[in-house]
Amino acid sequence: MANTVYLTSHNRIDQPELDMSNVLTRIFIDTLVLSGSLLAETDREKEFVIWLAQHDQYAMGNGTVSFSLDEMPWEPNHFKENKFFMLRMIEQALQGAGWERLSYTPIDKDIRYALTAFRELILLFGKDDIDTNHYKYWRTMEEDDNGHTISEGYPKCDKHEVYLSCFGCVLCNGET
Repeated sequence: MANTVYLTSHNRIDQPELDMSNVLTRIFIDTLVLSGSLLAETDREKEFVIWLAQHDQYAMGNGTVSFSLDEMPWEPNHFKENKFFMLRMIEQALQGAGWERLSYTPIDKDIRYALTAFRELILLFGKDDIDTNHYKYWRTMEEDDNGHTISEGYPKCDKHEVYLSCFGCVLCNGET
C-alpha cells in the first residue's frame, strides 16, 4: 500500500501527484508537522499543521492517508499568505528544522524528494482550485465523540512541541 498527494480531488487524470510508501509518508508528515509547529503563528497556520498531523498512519492505518491539496484549510481571501506559509514550512522541513526531536533519522534523499515534489504541487495549486466545502466539513466534524477536530487553544505535545490533532501527537503515536 502507498499514499498519494493529489493536486485536486477532481480531474485526477493527467495531473501531477506525489506517490509515497508508507514509511516515506510517515517521515513526510512528521517533518512537516515539526517545521509547521515551529513556524505557525496565526490560527489558520496552526490549522494547516493540525490538518497534516491528522494524516497520522498510526491512527488511520497504513495506506489510508492520501489527500488532495484542495482538501486543506485554504482561505480564499488569504490564499497568498496560506501558500507562503506552506512554502516556508516545506523549506524549513528541507533544512531539517526540528528533526532532533524525531526518534529516528530520516532517509535524507527520500524525504528531500518528497518535500521537493510537494513544494512543486503547492506552487501549481491555484486559488481557483480551493474547495471551501472540505474546510467547512473538517472544521466542524468530531472524531469518535472525543471532541472537535481542533482542540481549543491549539495545544502542543509537551515532549515534542508539535500541535496535537484529535489523535494526539503524531510523533508520540509513531514511537509506540
